[in-house]
Amino acid sequence: MPIFALDENLPFPDPNLAETDGLLAFGGDLSTARLIEAYKSGIFPWFEDDVPLWWSPDPRFVLFPDELKISSSMKTLLKRKAFSFTINKAFAEVIRNCKSVRRDGQAGTWITEEMQTAYTELHNLGYAFSAEAWNEGELAGGLYGIKMGKMFFGESMFSHQSNASKYAFISMVDQLRTEGVELIDCQVYTAHLESLGARMIPRKEFLKLLNKYK
Repeated sequence: MPIFALDENLPFPDPNLAETDGLLAFGGDLSTARLIEAYKSGIFPWFEDDVPLWWSPDPRFVLFPDELKISSSMKTLLKRKAFSFTINKAFAEVIRNCKSVRRDGQAGTWITEEMQTAYTELHNLGYAFSAEAWNEGELAGGLYGIKMGKMFFGESMFSHQSNASKYAFISMVDQLRTEGVELIDCQVYTAHLESLGARMIPRKEFLKLLNKYK
């Protein structure tokens, strides 16, 4: 399959035309309109060498909120409210921490200054949300993502204290469930999210659910 070069036009190629690794297109910009169109199409951006790359993996890693798995140790932490949980209290701080946190097997970050600016604008417009776990007034962990309709598209998470990102994630999933969210897009596999109940589904199934819930 070819990798498509984007121009100033917003429509994306059919995500089913992506390469086997999920890469569909490169170029374009991170305008609000383009990002919204991307998520509505089942596509998300990563950066490489300052060039936006657009992806739609097959299979897709997702979490159905009702399949959330909470370990006994996490249930104990939640019961005693080991962290304070908030939503949208510190969006800029969350995305900054997601950008700077060191990750095993990664030499750098895909969260560029341009992405920070773009997702902050989406936050200002009511599309991007952050979830925070606090310990004694200090930000211990968190995550951010995009909410559209009955979908939440998780982008990145970080943790400075043990279990803080899990605490924020579990609390956020519970909140999203109460708001009627039916599917959480985790994009690509991580053992961390698999332990919380996320699983792979075929891209065709993901796109069908996306069209139903977006």
